[in-house]
Amino acid sequence: MFKRNLVCQAILYALATGVVSHSLAQESTQTSSQADDDEIETIIVTASKRRQNIQETPIAVHAMSGEALKAQNIGNFDDFVNYMPNVTLGGRGPGQADIFIRGMAIQPIVFRISGAQGVMPNVALYIDEQPVTAPGRNMDVYATDISRIEVLPGPQGTLFGASSQAGTIRYITNKPVFDDFSAGFNASLTDTHKGESSNSIEGYLNLPVNEQLALRAALYNVNRGGYIDNVYGEFTLDPSINPDSAANVPDNSTFETVNNQAFVEDDFNSSAYTGFRLGLNYTINDNWQLLLQHAGQKIDADGVFDYDPEIGDLEVARFYPDNLEDEFSQTSWTLEGRLNRLELLYTGAYLDRDIDQSSDFTSYNNSGAFIAYYTCTYTNPDYIATYGISPDVITPVRECKDPTKGFIGIQEHRRFTHEFRVATDPKETLSAIAGIFYDDFEIKTQDEWWYAAATELGFAPNAPIAAANNINDDTRAANITFFNDITRTEEQMALFGELKYNFSQQLSLTLGLRWYDIESDFTGSSNFGDGIFQGSQNTDRGRDYDVSGGHSEEPLEADGIIPKISLSYQRDKNSLYYLTYAEGFRPGGFNRTGGFSSFNPDFPDINLTYESDDVYNYELGWKTLLLERQLLFNGNIYFIEWENMQVSRFDPINVSRLTFIENAANAEIFGVEMDLAWDINENLTVNSALSYNHTELTDVKARIIEIAPTGSELPLTPKIQANIRTNYYWQQGEYEANWQLGLQYAGKSWSSVVSQERKRQSSYTIINFSLGVKKDNWSVKFYGDNLTDKRADLFINNQDFVTRITTNRPRTFGLSFSYDYN
Repeated sequence: MFKRNLVCQAILYALATGVVSHSLAQESTQTSSQADDDEIETIIVTASKRRQNIQETPIAVHAMSGEALKAQNIGNFDDFVNYMPNVTLGGRGPGQADIFIRGMAIQPIVFRISGAQGVMPNVALYIDEQPVTAPGRNMDVYATDISRIEVLPGPQGTLFGASSQAGTIRYITNKPVFDDFSAGFNASLTDTHKGESSNSIEGYLNLPVNEQLALRAALYNVNRGGYIDNVYGEFTLDPSINPDSAANVPDNSTFETVNNQAFVEDDFNSSAYTGFRLGLNYTINDNWQLLLQHAGQKIDADGVFDYDPEIGDLEVARFYPDNLEDEFSQTSWTLEGRLNRLELLYTGAYLDRDIDQSSDFTSYNNSGAFIAYYTCTYTNPDYIATYGISPDVITPVRECKDPTKGFIGIQEHRRFTHEFRVATDPKETLSAIAGIFYDDFEIKTQDEWWYAAATELGFAPNAPIAAANNINDDTRAANITFFNDITRTEEQMALFGELKYNFSQQLSLTLGLRWYDIESDFTGSSNFGDGIFQGSQNTDRGRDYDVSGGHSEEPLEADGIIPKISLSYQRDKNSLYYLTYAEGFRPGGFNRTGGFSSFNPDFPDINLTYESDDVYNYELGWKTLLLERQLLFNGNIYFIEWENMQVSRFDPINVSRLTFIENAANAEIFGVEMDLAWDINENLTVNSALSYNHTELTDVKARIIEIAPTGSELPLTPKIQANIRTNYYWQQGEYEANWQLGLQYAGKSWSSVVSQERKRQSSYTIINFSLGVKKDNWSVKFYGDNLTDKRADLFINNQDFVTRITTNRPRTFGLSFSYDYN
């Protein structure tokens, strides 16, 4: 990253000669009305940490207002991503997804070890001013009472820092408003083809108490019915499927068959979002204002959200409970004001998130290298005396017992952030914004693997390594043969600034820098069950991540400077053009299995740490209003160099029973993104967006991971993505009526960059329709989503050791009813 040092030094000198400041003004305004009612409305955004009209911001920004979110029936992130053609999602259900922008994608890490070994995402997710990004588990915030969602594609490292490598997504909530009492609610009922019905109710209240104090509250309760069936199935350990598990399993061995009758259920992947947000806005005096907010949400989800095509359409066979509880609370505060000609802002937030999950792991029998050890008896009677074990675990022939296996996981996320920034008047010839940012992030993860046969085979109760820095010192429950007890921390300090010089009213140059210092720590233990060869006694087998292998108590430290240069030309009030060079990064981390030898001596040993991967982005953009400001046409052309890509791999046969990370490849991306909004007349509007990405691996330098060859496309990135929405409005007596027709298209893509896991994902087209009427404050809408009942290949994965496909919801018809009082 730092080979561009001359660029950094030049920008640093320029910033040192400037002054600094800024304020984030109250963000309750959703759209900017133009002087002429016939002109197209444009959204006010804060992508540059200044409140600006989206058409006057020389940054690539895609945004959907709260009104648009409601019109498109957008609730969770899966809904939203359909309308952002350069954004893709790799995930397996609520709160279990990784986000990718502009083709900078790798396959997501499995949720079971996201806390212990997941890399930091390369897209930063924000709620207002706080980053809430998490490895493999980006928060799935329901979009109730949201002012807008902003997508900032491309590196945003100068203003938004680590993990804004490929872009940033910001949920901007509605804030309390002083001069406007308002309240409203929305209720809906839907029916899904081959699935359950769903329902929701959402409400908000804005209460001006007096001229200095305003309050706001939002509540929601959303129940989404399932559409995947857990059908009857049987499972028997089969050495012909997994020959590596068949060591010393003779032909006369017996195999127990289990079935999942106790878990058979139609439409078993239901989910519920329940949450609230409270806000207080207080004007201290003419110059200072204080905003306090507190929000909470809980997701309850059952089942799985990907199906097994070998079993049937929207069907799986699961042998262990699949449940998720994902709950967070966030408290935030913002103090802003003026000091002479400077505007100052301090903002902070505390996030507390708890995740409890269980899932079926039985299919691991088809892949694991030590399955027989954990599932089958032994026949040698000498073991009784040699290891001092019970004779009950020795049998005349090898008996392979109940093969059921499950996962039980607990994650705790704690995040404390602070930011202070100041800014000068952006209308001055020389203006600047600068600040200091602090982030303290902790993940505590307890991941347990339950094997049904373990106790019967003589495995001792599994306890954590006594000397390790554990979260939970208790001996685990019976049949827990392996568990992680790991704490990860990341502490970051950063100084940032952007200096803008206006050569004229039309031509401006922006120079930005961010200096960062990040300290990451990794402590705790991975603990292996002790069986008959350890005398059925706990022997503290495992890895202490303060002493085992190459690990120590020393944290991983990284610091550096990333630059940005942007030249913008405002030709007139209707057209803006800009050139930008920007860099992005995300921090490296520790490998649990670093410092240990690979199982197969033909494979190199795993490095203790993996390094930061870096992005260099070159971009030409335009923002235009045409046809007397009735047609908005924005776009970007970009070229991206991505170096030292962080890639994860689980190879229990050749390398390790633990997933590991490697800086495995370099890539290049050439792309174009465009969006259009056209008010054809007073009745008809069209909105459309399109992206094109040509991605290519340019250098494969993996030591261990078998990567797709040089020239291959990156995963989860269709070459072409597009959507179009047509709205028609008319007056029908006392009623305002409208219909809307929408289409979403995604081309073919690959599922993974790892050769062994790489599968082709088919292209798909989704069609939606709605018809609505409104009178005064009331409105009713009938809508149909996925009218052709298309199964989209959103993410083909083998994270459960069989091929599964995450897909969209089947054809759904719904009716919503809204009331808004202003």
